[in-house]
Amino acid sequence: MNASPYDAGSMGLMLNELRLPTIGKLWLDFAQRSDKEGWQASQLLGVLFEHELAERAKRRLERHRVESRLDPTKTLATFDFGLVPMVSKAHVMALASGDAWLEKGATVLIFGPPGTGKSHLGSAIGHALIDAGYRVLCTRTSELVQKLQAARKALQLPAALAKLDRFDLIILDDLSYVRKDQAETSVLFELISERYERKSLLITANQPFSGWNNVFPDPGMTVAAIDRLVHHSTIFELNVESYRRRNASDNKKDRQRQLPNQDPDGATTIAD
Repeated sequence: MNASPYDAGSMGLMLNELRLPTIGKLWLDFAQRSDKEGWQASQLLGVLFEHELAERAKRRLERHRVESRLDPTKTLATFDFGLVPMVSKAHVMALASGDAWLEKGATVLIFGPPGTGKSHLGSAIGHALIDAGYRVLCTRTSELVQKLQAARKALQLPAALAKLDRFDLIILDDLSYVRKDQAETSVLFELISERYERKSLLITANQPFSGWNNVFPDPGMTVAAIDRLVHHSTIFELNVESYRRRNASDNKKDRQRQLPNQDPDGATTIAD
């Protein structure tokens, strides 16, 4: 008996050519089930297409997670809202859905001393947005600024800025560490201007706006940058004790409780 023109080998070749790897893995099992249970052709095709689309969505999510450069441990699930009572969890969860503010190119600004959870909060919002189907890039501000300055020297700054448009959100971490005595800081203003009301930014900074004269080359540029950022913005101020200092203090207290004490008679006891 001659083999069917649609035997497993030929089907595999055609599905590989069509770049349908998931259907290529599953079609034979589902076809046999279809024959056994009397499915209509549309049901068989629908099931196979659903699996292919689901697997593509999973792979796309994985790619976007990797390209984002987000810390995989800093998510909403690991962020302790109890330590930052001034931050509304409901407000953060609304931002995490992304729809309204990303569509109008709005900005999120997170201020606070070092170690208060700014980067964690920004990263958590970024992860949630990737889960919602958006593309995110997280980078230290100084690192991105240096790359943009290199592009400017190569006369490729417009192309570099345009390439960043593929990201619905860019997270600029630690803006305060950029200093105006670095020649490249003016490209930061160009990035802010380029994305204004088009694409969103999330910025973390140790200093409030009053300290941003240390970042931009001149006061006029500082005012112009702040004006663009606050026009459509959500601002969080994390005025709490540093996580790191608090953990160090707690660890010190734990060690002290474990140290042996001497009573007046010279006997050694363990602190409660």
